[in-house]
Amino acid sequence: MIELRNAGMAYGGRRLFAGIDLSLAPGAFHFLTGPSGAGKTTLLKLCYADLRATEGEVLLWGRDARAMSRDEVALARRRIGVVHQDCQFLDHLPLAENVLLPLTVSGRRAEGEAHLADLLAWVGLSARAASLPPELSGGERQRAALARAVITAPDVVVADEPTGNIDWEMSQRLLTLLVELNRMGKAVLVATHDLHLIRAAKAQVSARVLRLRDGSLQAAGADL
Repeated sequence: MIELRNAGMAYGGRRLFAGIDLSLAPGAFHFLTGPSGAGKTTLLKLCYADLRATEGEVLLWGRDARAMSRDEVALARRRIGVVHQDCQFLDHLPLAENVLLPLTVSGRRAEGEAHLADLLAWVGLSARAASLPPELSGGERQRAALARAVITAPDVVVADEPTGNIDWEMSQRLLTLLVELNRMGKAVLVATHDLHLIRAAKAQVSARVLRLRDGSLQAAGADL
């Protein structure tokens, strides 16, 4: 579905990483680790075409992202749910409206309304549907962000440090939701520095752990 072939990225003449090969196939679960500044967020952005690789190829469902028009990229990104560490919401809209927003702006709101109640129940936020974002806890915001990411029924879920600002109990709840998505056949890619989270996940699902370091991507060793 999403494939990086010898992909690399450079900024202002400085190469951040190169030679990246990665395939996000149906049902795959990947963790991306590495030190701060290694380029984890940049690599995720290549996967959902928010950035273009300066070397190699990034294929979205068989097509080179660099050859796709803005509209074609927008259509492809409907199949990718993205969860950011610092999830942003429209503070004047209730949670339910924020979750529906991706479908509202694309003219497909009715699709989401049909299963919004089930989705909010799945993330444990039914009682918070009318709450405004500033009224939510950190864990509730992250679960709302996950609900918003999957309201479009994506094939791939990409999460950037989704548990970075929440406690361990909430991290476990969010991990359980990601594992459930993976068991439904979704490809999941999670960037994280939390080795405890990775170990907890590996007890539940077959996950591949990758480390981005010194400009290259490698399989992490048994120390994880």
